[in-house]
Amino acid sequence: MTLKTATRRTRNLQLGVPAVVLGALAATLSSAPAAASSTDMKPIERQRTAPVRVVPAEAAPPSHVVQPGDTVAGVAARFGLRTVDVLTWNGLSWRSVIYPGQTLTLQAPAAAPAAAPAAVAAPPAAPSSATHAVVAGDTVFAIARKYGTTVDAVLSANGLTRASVIFPGQNLAIAGSAPSAPAPVAAAPTATATPSASASHTVVAGDTLFGIAQKYGTTTQTLFALNGLSASSIIYPGQTLAVHGAPAPAPAATPESTGGQLTAMLTTEQAGNAALIIRIGRELGVSDRAIALALATGMVESGLRNLDGGDRDSLGIFQQRPSTGWGTPAQIMDADRSTRVFYGGQNDPNGQTTRGLLDISGWESMPFTAAAQTVQISAYPDRYGQWETQAYAWLALYS
Repeated sequence: MTLKTATRRTRNLQLGVPAVVLGALAATLSSAPAAASSTDMKPIERQRTAPVRVVPAEAAPPSHVVQPGDTVAGVAARFGLRTVDVLTWNGLSWRSVIYPGQTLTLQAPAAAPAAAPAAVAAPPAAPSSATHAVVAGDTVFAIARKYGTTVDAVLSANGLTRASVIFPGQNLAIAGSAPSAPAPVAAAPTATATPSASASHTVVAGDTLFGIAQKYGTTTQTLFALNGLSASSIIYPGQTLAVHGAPAPAPAATPESTGGQLTAMLTTEQAGNAALIIRIGRELGVSDRAIALALATGMVESGLRNLDGGDRDSLGIFQQRPSTGWGTPAQIMDADRSTRVFYGGQNDPNGQTTRGLLDISGWESMPFTAAAQTVQISAYPDRYGQWETQAYAWLALYS
């Protein structure tokens, strides 16, 4: 009996020890996940409750040296500026090309612009032979400031436009009437070289410069030269083009120099876009002058047509460019939206990214063409004013 009892006790003891161990182990395992879960949740909770870190816009320095791959729009966005402001401060247009090494001004000029007009008046009276050799990083704006003149004076003295590109090694005349004198002299021989022809063509809907050139047995380059046009120019119904001879350029220049006005009968498409521009203007509560400016601008830029192409990536009625922040191609082709972007102001779909008419301080007191040019930054600013009278007529007709 004693042996059997001892054997049972030994066997029960052997079975009892693992049970204790397993019980302790089970308790440990059951409590560990809770502790681990509590510890692991803390980083997650911190991620949920921590505020989102907003990277501030990089402060704009006085200037920026263009690097490979830079664009005006990209530089402006980097420093929290509007593309149109950077273009204006550097005397550039939407068609201008920047290049590595060029220096862009990133702040509005202070006193220099106010003194510049006085410097412009001097060159016609006192011819000067001063020249400037362009070096890498030069801009027309910087050169004009260096010599106490204006961008327009430098461009005029060298036969350039705001779309022109200067390059290292190029010599620019700085001031004086001597550099600009050859222009009228060159016009006279041209007029006498082909005195026999003075035919003209009145543009109708569907006309193209290439088709007109073929019709009259000439070339598009000849049409450009006779009418003061370029490959990016837009023709419109009712416009008169010289097709032979050189006497025609004088009338073409007359509207710009004397304030002559252009007129046109609108097609169904053009009239529809004019009515849309007027309707949106009325909805926004802008003045008749603002609507007339929008109509004239639309006529100059696209012939009041919602074009799906243009210079570079320009699109729509106002030839706005996706690459410079005016919106996506689809947004720009939305005539309603692009018109609101032209007007700008508090209801601008682009917000502060672009600058519309209502965003320009004192636009009401600006000359008609200057107000439109401040929005569009065109290489041909004088063309807007040629449609002022007609724009008001369209406003009365399609309201």
